[in-house]
Amino acid sequence: MDESTDLIKEAFEPKTWNEIHIQDSWRVFKIISELVEGYEKMSRIGPSVAIFGSARTHFNDKHYKLAEEIAFSLVQKGYGVITGGGPGIMEAANKGAKKGKGKSAGINIDLPFEQKPNQYIDRDKLITFDHFFVRKVMFMKYSQGFIVLPGGFGTFDELFEAITLIQTKKIGRFPIVLVGSEYWSGLLEWITKVMMEEENNISPDDLNIFRLVDTAEEAVAYIDQFYSRFLLSPNF
Repeated sequence: MDESTDLIKEAFEPKTWNEIHIQDSWRVFKIISELVEGYEKMSRIGPSVAIFGSARTHFNDKHYKLAEEIAFSLVQKGYGVITGGGPGIMEAANKGAKKGKGKSAGINIDLPFEQKPNQYIDRDKLITFDHFFVRKVMFMKYSQGFIVLPGGFGTFDELFEAITLIQTKKIGRFPIVLVGSEYWSGLLEWITKVMMEEENNISPDDLNIFRLVDTAEEAVAYIDQFYSRFLLSPNF
């Protein structure tokens, strides 16, 4: 019997309410320990610009090369780069930061597939979490901006959480850049026509929370313009 079968069997084994309650109580301590470790390590790294995108993007893909170019340009301007720590777009971003001799951080997640730390993360700036929501707390707290390239459900999860927190004023405003009109335009058209105009579920001002661009120069320029406008500067 392989490990995956054991895990499935364990998940479906009958448990008493008391056993479930005890497990949940102890899980709180695990969550607290992850938060403490994350705060301690990330506070030493300092805020960074986070780059998101698919873990499945091949190194020959145009978006991989674009992420690498964006990260390289960011560190040349004094920003650090932080990613989810895995392959694909994340690897490309860490690679670009490393190539530019800037700070290259990775907030990894322990998964049974796809998510092994890439080789371009600074070894002292790699953190691995078990819980997605703890990992997202670190991104929200220590990122000075989000640059989002084409990705899947995980990328959308991180993007829309940031938009929601800014919209509801639960966190301070920071720049969010979507890269790639070909990929994002269909979604943005639906958000504008259906979500805003037809259903009135968001306001026109909410569309200003993010910016759509197509080039590395535009993405980095928007980050720079945002902080020059608000009289802030990179934290590195």
